[in-house]
Parts: sequence; structure tokens; C-alpha cells
Amino acid sequence: MTSTALPDDKTGGLTKRLTGMTLARREAWAGYLFATPALMGLLAFTALPIFASLILIFLHYDLLTPPKWAGAENITRLATDSRMFKIYWNSLRLVVGATFLNNVLGLLLAVGLNRTMPWGIRYVLRTSIFFPVMTTTASLAVVWRFLLTLDRGVVNFLIGQIGLDPVPWLSSSTWALVSAMIYDVWKSCGYLMVIYLAGLQAIPAVYYEAARIDGAGFWQQFRNVTLPLISPTAFFAIVISLIGAFQIFDNVWVLTEGGPGDASRVIAMYIYEKAFRGFEMGYASAVSFTLFIILIALTLLQFLGARRWVHYE
Repeated sequence: MTSTALPDDKTGGLTKRLTGMTLARREAWAGYLFATPALMGLLAFTALPIFASLILIFLHYDLLTPPKWAGAENITRLATDSRMFKIYWNSLRLVVGATFLNNVLGLLLAVGLNRTMPWGIRYVLRTSIFFPVMTTTASLAVVWRFLLTLDRGVVNFLIGQIGLDPVPWLSSSTWALVSAMIYDVWKSCGYLMVIYLAGLQAIPAVYYEAARIDGAGFWQQFRNVTLPLISPTAFFAIVISLIGAFQIFDNVWVLTEGGPGDASRVIAMYIYEKAFRGFEMGYASAVSFTLFIILIALTLLQFLGARRWVHYE
């Protein structure tokens, strides 16, 4: 009888291929299982809300009665909402000021703390600067509201000691948005400081040694060595700080509640107001998608512009 068995070399090769495919498939399934909780969270708390908001744009829904079809009414209403444009202007000023100051101050603090100093002093300084980041925004905003009060505030008391008039930090249309910006910079610059500090410590010391041998001073080293090599870190910090600044809500809410009038009201507060005070879920979704589109556009512009100033080793 003729044997149908494959030669040893062919049998061994086939077994290896089958075993390899089995192991690869097992590893793939294991990866999918480990990623399942994160994927479920992404689906439940990100993808589904985005899809629901997209549907709500075309509906009238007040949370109490069944939704009704609105067509493009919520979209066309955006073009005539002068209040939304004013609030977007507030948000733009806050975003530009907070993003610029947070990144500049974060970088300067990182450069200062990256210098040689006793370990204990470095630890205390880093911890004290980063401490506001770890504390809840609302609780700190309550403290700042007390500090900036017109009559009993500590800040106006100190200003009065040098002969200046008290400043209506929270009750003036001129100063309310500035107060929110100052608070955000104080709270957030420590987070960017850590990011910049990590970028600075990743720069090889040999570059600075070569620059010193060539006679470069501190400013020349900073301009020609530090800034180019830290540009990827700066790009990341600018992107996340800009997106975060557009989503500011709780600190402005606690400090000024958007007042006086709409002088310090930002777009996240306007979306909340339309959705959960006016119960206009459809229009609130339409406004939120304008913010989504703006953030996507600004991020893409930053990625396109990064080709000119971000340098990778």
C-alpha cells in the first residue's frame, strides 16, 4: 500500500506554518481582549455622544418631550446668532492670551528649574509650581474669587498699600476676562512646565558643550540649540494648550459666571446654557459642532505650519 504521508521536511514546514498562524491569531485575540475596556469606553463616552449630537442638530429636543424634526433650522439659526459671535470673540481672546502666556511661562520656568541647584530647592520649587495642576479647578477658583473681591480681596488690599485704586477684577467688563485668563495661566503653566522640562532634559549635553567651545553665550545657546531641539515638545504643548483653552468652563463659571453680561462668557458656557438651562439640545449641539470644526481646523493648520519650524533630529 502506498503511503500518503508527506516527507519529513514538508510536514515539519507545514506544522511550523500552522503553529505560527495559531500563535499570531492568539496574540491578536489577546490584544483585542486587553483593548476591549478602553474601546468600550471610547465607544460609550466619545463615539456615541458625537453621533447623538450629530443627530440632535436636526431635531427640536428639550429633554422632557419627544424630539421633533427641525431640518436645517438649528444650522441656519447659527448665522443670525449675534450673541454667539460675541462669545466666540471672548473665547478667542482668552485662547490666544492663555495659550501664549502658558507656553512662554511654562518654558521659562522649565529653563530655570533645569539649571544646577540643590536637590531640596529644586524639589520644593517643582512641587509648588505643579501643585495647582493637581487641585480641583472649582475649589481654586473659589479661593481666587475671594482674593479678587473688590472690597475685601487681598489683591486689592495690596494694591491699595502702594497708593493705587482698587480694581474691579470680577465686576468690570474690562477686567473679568483678564481675571479668568490670569487664573488659568497660574493653574496651567505648571503642567506645561513639566512637558517642557522633559523636553529640555532629553537634549544631549554634547550640543551645549560644542556651543560653549564655539564661544556661544546663554542666549545664543538658547536660540540656536534649545529652541530648535525643543520645537517638537513646543508643538505638542501648543496644540494641547490651545484645545484646552477653548474648552475652559469651570474656572470662568466660578469666578464670574460669564458676567457682567456676556463680557467673560466663553463658548463652553454658552453650549451649557443652551443645553441645560434653555433645554435647546438641538441648537446646543449645532453650536458644539461649530467648536468641533474650529478645533479640527486649527489643529490641521498647526500641523501644516509645523513643517516650517518644528525640527526633528
